[in-house]
Amino acid sequence: MPPGSSGLLSARPEPALAAHGYTEVEHVVSGRAVSYGAGERGLPGDGRFDLHEGEQADYATRVVVRRPEGETRASGTLVAEWLNVSSGADTAPDWTFTCEEILRAGHTWVGVSAQHVGVEGGGGSVSVGDLPPPPGLRGTDAQRYGDLHHPGDAFALDIFTQAVAAVRDLVAADVVLLVGESQSAFCLTTYANGVQPLTGLADAILLHSRGATAAPLGVPGAGLRMEEVLASHPVVIRDDLAVPVLVVQTEGDLFDRIGFLPARQPDSDRLRLWEIAGAAHADHYVIGEFEAFLGSPVPVNRGQQWAVLRAALRHLDAWARCGAAPPRAPRIETTTHGCVLDEHGLARGGLRTPVVEAPTQVVSGRAWPGAPVSVGLFGSTTPLDGLSALHPSVESYLASYAHATDAAIAAGFVLAEDREQVLAEARPDLVESALEQMAPVAPTEIEESAR
Repeated sequence: MPPGSSGLLSARPEPALAAHGYTEVEHVVSGRAVSYGAGERGLPGDGRFDLHEGEQADYATRVVVRRPEGETRASGTLVAEWLNVSSGADTAPDWTFTCEEILRAGHTWVGVSAQHVGVEGGGGSVSVGDLPPPPGLRGTDAQRYGDLHHPGDAFALDIFTQAVAAVRDLVAADVVLLVGESQSAFCLTTYANGVQPLTGLADAILLHSRGATAAPLGVPGAGLRMEEVLASHPVVIRDDLAVPVLVVQTEGDLFDRIGFLPARQPDSDRLRLWEIAGAAHADHYVIGEFEAFLGSPVPVNRGQQWAVLRAALRHLDAWARCGAAPPRAPRIETTTHGCVLDEHGLARGGLRTPVVEAPTQVVSGRAWPGAPVSVGLFGSTTPLDGLSALHPSVESYLASYAHATDAAIAAGFVLAEDREQVLAEARPDLVESALEQMAPVAPTEIEESAR
């Protein structure tokens, strides 16, 4: 395909690739993919999937490659994202969260249209307002994408393998990192447990906001239905995997629709689990100015998972290259019904960013009961009671916020390069407003005369 806009949906403005010395090119990857069947145990909860090859089908799909110009800029790392189709169209949430780190590191990124609905259309698992479901690549631009065809999500795992391997060879990458968020992380959980042991494709895997279950193996001619995915039993990452896996979960992923909590497992030499307090499955960072379209009666989550994910990607690359494991993070404190909250209404424990360590608002991963999926996944941001008592001056607040930022950097959960961007998210205006409301009111002239 010729160079041009990839058509990946994004609510957040994209970085100017050329200004970073990057190019974007779409390619068609085609061939014959296999489906997979499971052994006698099916897809067991211990993650030790025993898969075998099944029937085959022809396919032609799209990949988007963003790479630095010139070999001297290239890091040698290929970040391969399983594009998310929850909206019914291809999106790249992990590119959105981590692109600043990808660009400054000189990594190559590829987004793979691995699933049936992204190519053929048919509607997603999450709708926004009254917007009609996207028609898939073929329906969006028949001239550009008319030759694509997807035989169904039964073949998605092998399509992803073949596409990433083709781009790895094209760019001569020496490290391959697989990444995916939400629905894509469900699929990559299945990939890690069942396909990675067969293909050896990845050098490390980032699972972002996965649920407790693993995606089923799918059927020919159709896409996966999230209802089927979510209805399965909890599955952990297998404990004999030969490559490292970093699992990054938000507070909002632990309960409700995503419901990751039953799949919690301890850290090991090959596994790290980070749970971000005060973060939601999706948030203001990714929705930006389109927040109003959600129709939420309260502002969506203003957590800082973007900063944590950039750090996660850097740690994952180092883990794959030299075996330097990421730091361990404490778990969020939970009960059977939800997170344990502190006196301000913030989740206790977990990986803590400045907005929860030096708070001015209550950032939560959960929305109100009965919220539609399109809103509930975005959590909430609500006023914090007692703000003036917590921060007796703007100066003390800014000092606390800066200290929390530097502590997160020292712990390895935020990158030093992102310090100024994190500091820019401080809210001294809220502290100042709270202090003004608490200040004594000066008597008026009339009141003085009455005295």
